[in-house]
Amino acid sequence: MIWGHEGPGLQGAVVWTERVPGRGEDAEPFVAHHFGTAQGLVAVFDGSGGSGSSPVWQAPDGETRTGAWVGSRVARLATDCWFHDVVAEDQDNAPGQLRDYLEYFLSSAPQRRSKIVGRMRRQLPTTLAAVRYELRGESAECQALWAGDSRAYTLRPDRGLCVLTRDHTEEHDALKLLRSDPPMTNSVCADREFEIDSQRMAFPLPCVLLAATDGFFGYVQTPGDFEWLLLDTLMRARTPVEWADLLRREVQGYTADDASLALVALGYRDLSQIRAAFADRHDTMTKHYARTRPPAAATAAETRGWQDAAWQAYRTDYETYLPPLPEERI
Repeated sequence: MIWGHEGPGLQGAVVWTERVPGRGEDAEPFVAHHFGTAQGLVAVFDGSGGSGSSPVWQAPDGETRTGAWVGSRVARLATDCWFHDVVAEDQDNAPGQLRDYLEYFLSSAPQRRSKIVGRMRRQLPTTLAAVRYELRGESAECQALWAGDSRAYTLRPDRGLCVLTRDHTEEHDALKLLRSDPPMTNSVCADREFEIDSQRMAFPLPCVLLAATDGFFGYVQTPGDFEWLLLDTLMRARTPVEWADLLRREVQGYTADDASLALVALGYRDLSQIRAAFADRHDTMTKHYARTRPPAAATAAETRGWQDAAWQAYRTDYETYLPPLPEERI
């Protein structure tokens, strides 16, 4: 599925792919903008197939669905209802309130207790990564919300792609996370306590906000590859729908997982203005990143050396808004 929206001040693009057609455990990305109050939300949900692989529900046509499949979609529905109530009733948007919605909806969802038990098993497990925003004058007041290892970002002409969330894993180095697959220390689920982490910030308009599951950023050579994908497809696109389609084609060429992305560009007149804003950044990434990539015949040591060097050059800007570790927070 791809989707695009183009209007003055608001451009949007969505990509949702399944590695196995009909069996994808990512829910469809969530994108909403309420014009009356200038509030919006982008969010993605990745059902955790490893810890939620047991079937828990059977559709009327006889097809069974796993706990991960159900969990991601129930979490999407809960997030939809939460955002609706935040806007319609001017409710507080604290992360604890979103957690309450998730807990309520998950407790009402179909579940089948597995005979397989263990520390890693979960009922209806899923990740969640979102950015809620409110336009105020010349800035966007934002709140990143997350549980698990899906991520939210902002894309800036001066710094490139900046992560707004910190994976709930014991490893926190983005390059090391690409080289390993550590278990999550926190995720949305029906049978255990979980937390919705959050971070508030403000960005001057115009700005680009996005959320993505690890199908987009988890199967590349370095963290900078995801930015290169975003910018290179942007430069070739003429409409948001074309941008989404190019992203879909590219991610399906390299990922080994379902992949979801939700993106909004706020304050830009149209896509041509976005392309112009990021042209210099694209040129910089082409010169110092894409063209320095080792050839296919490079040895493993040469490739690893390039990855380490590219990451160290990229890391400072990428981690500009990285939330502090829990023990570092005041």
